[in-house]
Amino acid sequence: MSKVVLVTGGSSGIGKSICDHLSGQGFIVYGTSRNPDSLNTPELPYTLLKLDVVDEENAKQVVKSIVDREGKIDVLINNAGVGITGPVEETPNSEIQKAFNTNFFGPINLMKAAMPYMRDQRKGLIINITSIAGYMGLPYRGIYCATKGALALVSESMQLEAHEFGIDICNLAPGDFNTNIASGRYHAPILEDSAYSRNYEQVLYVVNKQMDDAEDPAQMGIVVEKIIRKKNRKMHYRVGAFMEKFSIRLKQILPDKVFNKLLLNHYKL
Repeated sequence: MSKVVLVTGGSSGIGKSICDHLSGQGFIVYGTSRNPDSLNTPELPYTLLKLDVVDEENAKQVVKSIVDREGKIDVLINNAGVGITGPVEETPNSEIQKAFNTNFFGPINLMKAAMPYMRDQRKGLIINITSIAGYMGLPYRGIYCATKGALALVSESMQLEAHEFGIDICNLAPGDFNTNIASGRYHAPILEDSAYSRNYEQVLYVVNKQMDDAEDPAQMGIVVEKIIRKKNRKMHYRVGAFMEKFSIRLKQILPDKVFNKLLLNHYKL
């Protein structure tokens, strides 16, 4: 029987690439969007459902509707997320909370909704899309790093808790991919009288320039399929450019001051 897969944030970017690829490989795929009716997209090879991941009841309804239709849910891929940049000192708490609501509490809402069904099935897989940025604190991206790092850690805890029920939980951390996440990212404004204005503007320049050479998001669908088909899965997977993945290893082995110096040099700060 074909596996039933739910992918949040499935209307664009990485989520759409995952949905497109898995649909082409014979999976029964459901994607989600906050406003699917407003999208001017050609007919999709998968079903797109309306979902705001921040709404816990909405999450329960969407998962239940899939189980009612298909009789099961095999795989949950928590992909929906938002970007946020700015000096932490100058980022409004309301925007920090919004980022955590989507990037951290949103995946938890979906996991809470799906796990009772997976527990009854005695099997299931949850893949949380985190970020290589979640392994370290990057300048002027601290809130985003924190949301993804928090999701990675709670995934580790939940994997231990869910193990006895046959449920696997993995983290898949991408580096920079050529998606439209920047268009929906919250940017704290560059204030002329800010102590951070010069360095913040420099970091935004470097980040935007990196997007010109970013990876093709189609890679993510291929990696996700491989994870789904594996019998013995790892807790953590990373996909992206070599130096992005290698930076995680460097942080583990280098003294903090040396690693921080590398970051400062990278961003020309």
